[in-house]
Amino acid sequence: RQLRQWARAYLKDSKNLPTIRYCNGSKALIEDEEIRQDVQLHLQSLGKYFKASDIVNYSAQSEVMERWGRDKPISERTAHNWLHVMEYRYGKERKGQYVDGHERSDVVKYRQDVFLVKWLDLEERMVVFGKEGEIVSQPDPTLSRIVPITHDKSTFYANDQRKTRWVHLSEGPVPIRKGDGTSLMVSDFCSSDLPGGWLRSKDGTCEARLFFKAGKNRDGYFSSEDILETTHNAMDLFETHFPPESGVRALFLFDNAKTHQKRAANALSARKMPKSSHPKMRDGIYTNGQPQPLYFADDHPDPDKAGLFKGMEVILRERGLWPSGRLRAECEGFKCADPNRKFDCCARRLLFNQPDFINQKSLLQELVESRGHHFLYYPKFHCELNFIEMCWGRAKYAYRMYGIPWNEAQQAERVRQALDSVSHLSMVRFANQSVRFMRAYRQGLSGSQAAWANKKYHSHRTLPPELVAKIKEKST
Repeated sequence: RQLRQWARAYLKDSKNLPTIRYCNGSKALIEDEEIRQDVQLHLQSLGKYFKASDIVNYSAQSEVMERWGRDKPISERTAHNWLHVMEYRYGKERKGQYVDGHERSDVVKYRQDVFLVKWLDLEERMVVFGKEGEIVSQPDPTLSRIVPITHDKSTFYANDQRKTRWVHLSEGPVPIRKGDGTSLMVSDFCSSDLPGGWLRSKDGTCEARLFFKAGKNRDGYFSSEDILETTHNAMDLFETHFPPESGVRALFLFDNAKTHQKRAANALSARKMPKSSHPKMRDGIYTNGQPQPLYFADDHPDPDKAGLFKGMEVILRERGLWPSGRLRAECEGFKCADPNRKFDCCARRLLFNQPDFINQKSLLQELVESRGHHFLYYPKFHCELNFIEMCWGRAKYAYRMYGIPWNEAQQAERVRQALDSVSHLSMVRFANQSVRFMRAYRQGLSGSQAAWANKKYHSHRTLPPELVAKIKEKST
């Protein structure tokens, strides 16, 4: 009878719904803000790793029961429910940005004053793609076009396969292979401006991709000579798409690995002054742009000095930088008390801070620029700016779907198949995501703020100023 009454009332008015009267209306303890905050503070005091039983033990303390108005502790099941209400979920931590050095002062300075400045200077000469791969804007025809080409290396392991699936109760334990299995390192270049994304020759017969079996008893380890050779090949392949006479230039981007930063044997270095005449260090440069030989002339009047290295004091005196008083050669271990003191610390620090020594380029940069292309290092700890990192992630997801390879040849074949499965459209979207991070940093956001904004406002090419102000205000 009651159901019929409710049904007739609902047919007359769909908003006329019955009210549940049997509930006594009591609230759960965790809905009390003071109790929730109390539990939250206790969990914070335990650190990252805690259990539901820790909440049970806490609730069993006499002063806590008195404060909560209870005469017995909560159950472990209730503690589990409380954790869910407080938005905790049991599982693995999600991996995000590097934070150990992401906002370090020197890293931020390079990011803001060097990397972003150079990118901004060249960005107006790049083609801009939309989220569906369509061309949004073309560079000014009067400016030579810039094509960003990014490089990175990644390692695939033979036994790195998916571990979760639906398992039938009748299935017993299966022997598994120990360890990660054989490794295969991949070095490659890619660009959202190129057909297919990965750098290949225009006819598709040659590629920049290099497979490397790293290890003591295998191919050895990827060295500076290897990166120079593969970059030389990459520039040749790029120029099959855009010959030098086309006016199109590449912007080659690399991470800050030590193998990428190796300098020429004769490069300027205040830390490695030559004790012998071979190899001879190249000439320094005065502030007026004139070269400064760092060795005495072979026909020097003093035969004991002919052809020898001048030494720090003579070099600094010729530059007019030697102080009137005495100056120590070097602070102990070159660990100067204040490295920013450029003139009165020690001779080596003074020379170290000279523009020609500071701006000494690496072999890799000299190689790229000798071909007329542009060069840039990514800031340290900023993998989000290198969109090839997202390409590796997509490729490894595909690779894990395959079975365990029987041998190294099959492993290489499957790695290639996984890499080629990354679509050009995905690369365009990955590249756009990296550019959004750059724009967020340019607008003054920190790493965590930029990551949040990129996820929340991914449809914005550039964050509106009022939105940036709101994000900064919220974080403070």
